[in-house]
Amino acid sequence: MTVSSDTDTDAPTTADDAPRTGTHRFGVGWLALVLVFGLLVGGAAGFLGPRLLGVPTDDSAEAGFLRDMSTHHAQAVEMSMIAHANSTDGTVVTLAGDIALTQHGQISTMLAWLREWHLSPTGSQPTMAWMPGAEGSVVNGLMPGMATPEQIAKLRTATGKDLDIQYLTLMRAHHLGGIHMAQAILKESDNDNVTGLAQTMVSGQQSEINLIDSMLQRIQQS
Repeated sequence: MTVSSDTDTDAPTTADDAPRTGTHRFGVGWLALVLVFGLLVGGAAGFLGPRLLGVPTDDSAEAGFLRDMSTHHAQAVEMSMIAHANSTDGTVVTLAGDIALTQHGQISTMLAWLREWHLSPTGSQPTMAWMPGAEGSVVNGLMPGMATPEQIAKLRTATGKDLDIQYLTLMRAHHLGGIHMAQAILKESDNDNVTGLAQTMVSGQQSEINLIDSMLQRIQQS
């Protein structure tokens, strides 16, 4: 789902584009309503999708991936809501809204599948236990690419160009970690719904990394 701006064009901004001075920001209340709607739609899709497939077990790679990626996505939503509310750059506001809505919807779908499988959203396995070779990839409870509490706190107080650079830099690393996890489940799972969602994550987040790179170049040179 894409958050559009009255002052933004459909084409992504590159380093050669002139900086945009206008922004169109949806209010926090409006965005919250859209997130709730995404929760309902994602929940319905998640409920209907896996009914035709075998049910993964509590210690399956599928269950572990959905649990961990839901937590991973939740931080992306948190950071994006900060940027959406506080950035003065129209392209950053739009991207942040896109990421918040997309990843919130995917969280809804993943949690709905766990409910359909009669599994807890938390589980008993350690974080990243589902992923072969992931030993040591969780540092201070944080999965690959996740920002530290200190980085989140700094982002909350940042303004202007500094806010935009911090957000884009953190989100780029976050996406790289998410892609790494999604690519791992593609190797481990034969569940068409889970692998289909993972492939969507890989392609969508890689496209956003490309956009982030061009945005960072433009903002840093401005």
